[in-house]
Amino acid sequence: MDGIALTARWTAAARARESARPDRIFDDPLASTLAGEQGFAMLDRAPRQVQDSPAVALRTRYFDDWLLRSAGERGPRQVVLVAAGMDARAFRLPWPEGVRLWEVDRAELLDLKRTLLDPTGDRPRCERCTVAADLAEPGWTARLRESGFEPGSPAVWLIEGLLQYLPEEAVDAVLAGVAEAAAPGSRLGADLLSADHVVQPWMREWLDSMKVSGRPWRFGTNEPEALLERHGWVVERVAEPGHEGAHFGRWPWPVVPRGVPGLTRTFYVTATR
Repeated sequence: MDGIALTARWTAAARARESARPDRIFDDPLASTLAGEQGFAMLDRAPRQVQDSPAVALRTRYFDDWLLRSAGERGPRQVVLVAAGMDARAFRLPWPEGVRLWEVDRAELLDLKRTLLDPTGDRPRCERCTVAADLAEPGWTARLRESGFEPGSPAVWLIEGLLQYLPEEAVDAVLAGVAEAAAPGSRLGADLLSADHVVQPWMREWLDSMKVSGRPWRFGTNEPEALLERHGWVVERVAEPGHEGAHFGRWPWPVVPRGVPGLTRTFYVTATR
């Protein structure tokens, strides 16, 4: 797998470490299996401030809660995880009856995931479909439709842990593909880094290590609302770690107002079609 795909195992290791904490904010029993030795080794090589950061845990829990609210009693019954990686939400979240969940990612990653999951005997808690597709190619939404996705019905879309690795034109291409397949009433969740991430001196060690490993951070925006609105979404909320509903008692720093320039930020954006 390429460097970007391998981040899925690193992220699974972070979720496994969170799940082992007595004060964990979610439980992912499959994360350790999906991370494997490779994922834990990648996490252990990261700078200490990255290993100690609650960023992955907070992002995971935030979008766990958002997904369940969005697919609640009257919500869409189609859920699409774009670049799903080693995500195990199909297995661990208490989905409402009738939910169909699609995991879209590259074939080699989905093949590895199946190899890791099959021996566990775990069963998904919804109807789970996998779609092997390269998001860099324009035909991925056609493969999604071929797998039974109904483009005329609303869906809940999640793009998590992906966009910072893509050049700007690829970010727009992914968002355009989602927009083309998203019926009115659909909902979108995505995490985005601020553009200031890639220019901060204290981030240099981490950014250099990501570049060497073939996983450079390429994209950030200080205006996530404008990015999604350009693709036809109505932004409902832009939260940052530490905001109400996005700290879970684990964010140790103050949240600086958006008007203060030049700071690294992570945005959790939710929107409707």
